[in-house]
Amino acid sequence: MAKKLMMTLSDTGLFLQEWLAHPRRTGSLVPSSRHLAAAMARWLPTDPESFVLELGPGTGVVTDALMARGLREEKLVVIENNSKLAGLLRERYPRAQIITGDAWKLDALLRNRRIESVGAVISSLPLLNFSEEQASALAGKIRAALEPGGHWVQFSYRIHKLRPRGAANFQLRASKIVWLNLPPARVSVLQK
Repeated sequence: MAKKLMMTLSDTGLFLQEWLAHPRRTGSLVPSSRHLAAAMARWLPTDPESFVLELGPGTGVVTDALMARGLREEKLVVIENNSKLAGLLRERYPRAQIITGDAWKLDALLRNRRIESVGAVISSLPLLNFSEEQASALAGKIRAALEPGGHWVQFSYRIHKLRPRGAANFQLRASKIVWLNLPPARVSVLQK
């Protein structure tokens, strides 16, 4: 219990440090809560052979929830733009494919790994920090990477909107506000 608490405090300190250095890229002062992470992890693909792509995992709170929900580590592909956070994730998940890179280049990054499609995209990217055009471009790449019927799970701090930016070409499957997060967040589940 003490080790878990120390790790959480260390992760929060690292997250805050990275937010101070890159506020628009990091998107939040603190990591997501375990409640938000659990709400996102519910949407793993039913096929255990499908890859799951996680975008902007930060210190790995949602990643931990995905593993707890039964995702096999070797089926996880992560794209994290921050090299310090990506390094932390490589230490914690040595069998996952942790990529230091830009999520807007996910098509090329997946192709380089010979991954043709993914069953779900779990995104913690701060889409509100990007223009509508940038969000739409990312959504197009997510749609192209998803298997038929695959899910894009995205959270946003704009809780009054059911859909995140760029989601016009997806079917809204579910939307839920997670109040036990700082600040409260909405999880939207979009289907290809």
